Amino acid sequence: MQYLRVEFHYSLLLRLACCILLLGSPCLLKAFALDSKMLQQKLSTETHVNSVDKNDATDLLRFYKARNFQPVWFLYEKASPQLESILEFIGNIDNEGLDSRDYQLPKLLLLKEQVEHASSEALTLELQTTQSILILAKDLARGRLIASDADPDWHIPQPAFDAVGFLQKALQSDLISALNALIPQHPSYQRFKQTLIHYRQISNNVDWVKIPNIPPLRPNATDQVVALLRQRIAQMYAVDGNEAYNVESSDSLVYDEGLVNAIRAFQIQHSLNADGVIGKNTLKALNLSLEWRIRQLRMSMERLRWLPRNLGNRHILVNLAGFRLTAVEQDKSLLDMRIIVGMGYRSTPSFKSAMSHMVVNPYWTVPAKIAQKDLLPKQQKDPTFFTASHFKVYTSYDRNAEPIDPASVDWHSLRNFPFLLRQQPGKNNALGRVKFMFPNSFAIYLHDTPSKSLFQKDIRTFSSGCIRLEKPFELAAFVLGREELPEDFMTKLEEGKTTTIHLPKQLPIYLVYITAWVDEQQSVHFSPDIYDRDMRALRYAGW
Repeated sequence: MQYLRVEFHYSLLLRLACCILLLGSPCLLKAFALDSKMLQQKLSTETHVNSVDKNDATDLLRFYKARNFQPVWFLYEKASPQLESILEFIGNIDNEGLDSRDYQLPKLLLLKEQVEHASSEALTLELQTTQSILILAKDLARGRLIASDADPDWHIPQPAFDAVGFLQKALQSDLISALNALIPQHPSYQRFKQTLIHYRQISNNVDWVKIPNIPPLRPNATDQVVALLRQRIAQMYAVDGNEAYNVESSDSLVYDEGLVNAIRAFQIQHSLNADGVIGKNTLKALNLSLEWRIRQLRMSMERLRWLPRNLGNRHILVNLAGFRLTAVEQDKSLLDMRIIVGMGYRSTPSFKSAMSHMVVNPYWTVPAKIAQKDLLPKQQKDPTFFTASHFKVYTSYDRNAEPIDPASVDWHSLRNFPFLLRQQPGKNNALGRVKFMFPNSFAIYLHDTPSKSLFQKDIRTFSSGCIRLEKPFELAAFVLGREELPEDFMTKLEEGKTTTIHLPKQLPIYLVYITAWVDEQQSVHFSPDIYDRDMRALRYAGW
């Protein structure tokens, strides 16, 4: 009987202790008691959870409605193991050029800590975590920014993405693997990521040497600034580890061969003409801080997120900022060349299309603005200009119109340009011997040029918007799927007659503006922000 009495008291004490434990740990009572009614009520009474975007709130409601308002992160009377993993994933998102604060990481960590210390914030943590993942998944899949707002000259539609559908499916398998799969796998993106991580690790320890404005410094010259140049190149070696920057220390003020070679390597890395001369463009690149390069990498990674994940098995990528065209097949660059792009007030936009045909020995029908602003002044200065340059003058766009004699017009009296100008085919034609056509609303195409010397310039913004090619005939072979141009192409070229050649298959072409790029040796190169599009986008993003 005494035994039974003791056992009864022990049982009573045990129950009392459990009650005290539960009462002392509200998180166990409240956090683990999440149910569909609580979620539904919360979502119906609050239009959003820490978000100013109505679409985000709509996605959150749609997600939970599809799962009958069942919680995700607090299941079966315990926190889901995925909660810890997802918070860690968000914590590492800065490596993708994004900002973990945009996904409420500080708040999520605080909520988690409060839940662990007997708080009743589990419901808020549940909803905020889900909303952060929905937003993050969308940003990884199609970019953090609205491309057309950040860069009004970007006309490539961002990839479509259903964050709700993605999360529903991902939760049935491996959420972290699914999120990683949204990250661009393009080699350039991955190389940018590695470089971004590295630059951030050392950025606080680099006090960038500033080079003062100087007249152009040429090899073998002597100048006090050489000492600063040596320090700056030594910093580049410490940052990038490029052996070309590993110059022996010296007190000499002579701009000697070793330093010249290092500057040439610097010019190559920064998309400048590798002549070893320190002019204004090289000086500007030398003085750009590591912090700017970090911002440049972030923006370049964002622009790659704006692009479709699959650009096509064979495609052409025209990087306007890098003055560079790359022809790609099976993810390998088969052709690379310098290009000339639109000058500032006629800057070339970013868009995508599909190349359909080439024109051999093309005419150049001069756009009205170019005729009036560029060519009319030349004719006014030299009455033989149109004739000597093989332009014909027409009074209308009618195909049957007959050309008129330029000498019959008083060019100096013209305020507007009421004529059509067309330049005859030939080696001096502004379009060269071949042009490459693809439909677009900007009247942009690729073409040859007789002005070959311009490819040796640093900043190649000389066109009126179209793209001039350094190697037009190599590109012609690529678009035809050949290693060399076929004999009939060369015959048509030599005949001098204007001929259209349709491609065997339309070829995707992308004109993009990305100020960082990766060469075949996996070295990261930087380009000047020639159109200030990065600067505008960075200001828009607040990066």
